Amino acid sequence: MASNASDSTYNKKETKDVEEKETSGSTTKKKDKKNMRRSVSYDYRDPSKRAKNRNQEVQIRFKTGFRNTVYDVMKKRGWKFTDSDLDWDVHWADREWMFEYFDHVHLENWQRVNHYRNDRELCRKDLLIKNVKRRKRQCEREKRYDEAAKYDFCPITYVLPGDYALFAEEFKKHQGVPWIMKPIGKAQGKGIFMFTKLKDIAKWKTEFRWKPENNEVESYVVQRYIANPYLVGGKKFDMRIYALVTNFQPLKVYLYRRGFARFSAARYSASFNSTDIANSVMHLTNVAIQKHGENYNSETGGKWDLRQLKLHLISRHGIATVDKMFYDMQMMIIHSLLAVQPVMMNDKHCFELYGYDIMFDDEFKPWLIEVNASPSLTANTKNDYKLKFDMLNDMFDIIDVEKRLTGEEEQVGGFDLIYTNNTILVDRQCMYSTFLGCSLPPRRSAAQLRARQRAKANASKEKNNTKLTKKQKLAEEREKKHLVSRNAAAKRVADARLKSSRGDNDVPSRPGQNSKSTGQRPGQGGRTVRSRRNSNVTKSKKSTNNSKKKRSGSNGNQEEDDEE
Repeated sequence: MASNASDSTYNKKETKDVEEKETSGSTTKKKDKKNMRRSVSYDYRDPSKRAKNRNQEVQIRFKTGFRNTVYDVMKKRGWKFTDSDLDWDVHWADREWMFEYFDHVHLENWQRVNHYRNDRELCRKDLLIKNVKRRKRQCEREKRYDEAAKYDFCPITYVLPGDYALFAEEFKKHQGVPWIMKPIGKAQGKGIFMFTKLKDIAKWKTEFRWKPENNEVESYVVQRYIANPYLVGGKKFDMRIYALVTNFQPLKVYLYRRGFARFSAARYSASFNSTDIANSVMHLTNVAIQKHGENYNSETGGKWDLRQLKLHLISRHGIATVDKMFYDMQMMIIHSLLAVQPVMMNDKHCFELYGYDIMFDDEFKPWLIEVNASPSLTANTKNDYKLKFDMLNDMFDIIDVEKRLTGEEEQVGGFDLIYTNNTILVDRQCMYSTFLGCSLPPRRSAAQLRARQRAKANASKEKNNTKLTKKQKLAEEREKKHLVSRNAAAKRVADARLKSSRGDNDVPSRPGQNSKSTGQRPGQGGRTVRSRRNSNVTKSKKSTNNSKKKRSGSNGNQEEDDEE
């Protein structure tokens, strides 16, 4: 018995120790994860309902961990920086914040974040290729072959090490063709290299497919290198185009008119020998790589404005050819977003600014290199800073936290609405098919936007005041019909009188024309017609005459009696 009691006490102690360990482990886990503070301001509500300052503006609060052009634009707009976890109206967050906290916090209707939850479906190289191929197969199954051909804008791509066998078979069909390897989750040209022999990628053989625990080999995409790029001055270049998506269901896309072309510092060579193929400055146009080159121009940053590039191409190939080239770029952006639309997690709090990297080959065909969900907004030149500053300022006008717009604008600053409600928008009055690469319209100041907002509010007030009920509308319609009929009758009477005055006075044109009664109407024979007012007057006159006669008769009888 004593032993049983001791065993039970020991078991109780053991269970207590286990519980203490579990609780201590849970507390450490909780300590590891940051708790979100909801310390809010006194006016934590919709900006349209907040108190305004002396300039009739609402104080907008923003949060960001970046100190580049984004921060400058927000401060220039008069917004206030906050380091609170949830007391903000706009949060320019990094993608890690979205993965860790977005699903665990409650956001108000007016709060906006600059990423979608699963934006990697478009921006990770392997997922982009998967979604584009799936969309193309779907169009082919539905026998929409013309539509399927529009998704042929990515080079031949395989994911390694998973697709190594398929890639090796394709590689043997085209011996000597260069291929390029890219890590699926890196940017700024990190980890990219080119090769022309299979022995250079021996680490990505099929044996590593069956060893997921092996961390030696990282997932890569291998693409067929575009060996015939379009050159300007003997140098290779690609273009950075900005697209803004405010909604995926339904898809709504804005395209910024201005962008830039990034040039390589070394002249391009298609020999692909061992020295040229290892020269990353020749083949990669990323600024992070080009700035280490010997011939890098720090004044221009190795960049051309997109409008400058377009004018150069027009001078060489004509307006029609260049317009088709830029329109194909615009359609490529739309189709890439349509490819990922079914899998995107839409949210009313989210928007996304995508940076598209596109290049032309010598046959003027555009190729999609990659899509960036966090394009670099740090400027390396004055022109680059101005371009990105104006672009971000126009983007925040579209997000419209201040509630200045109607939401139906097709052009805001340098952004043009190119796709909405399953419709591709084209300006039929313009000679160009797209505004990509065109000059920017004059920007409206804050005072002009406020004046426009006041005019919009006054118009809505007048519209609300002029709203009528159904009974009022019916009465108004009856009054209009009565007025029309009355005018028609008056016109008929005037015409009849005009005809009678033109005719012979001795011969009456209508019966009763020569009657002397004042209240007679034409066409009534010899009968007089009086109005109610006239008849009442005559009746009153008759009654007064009869009363006078009676009074006079009574007085006469009295006089006769007196005389008797």
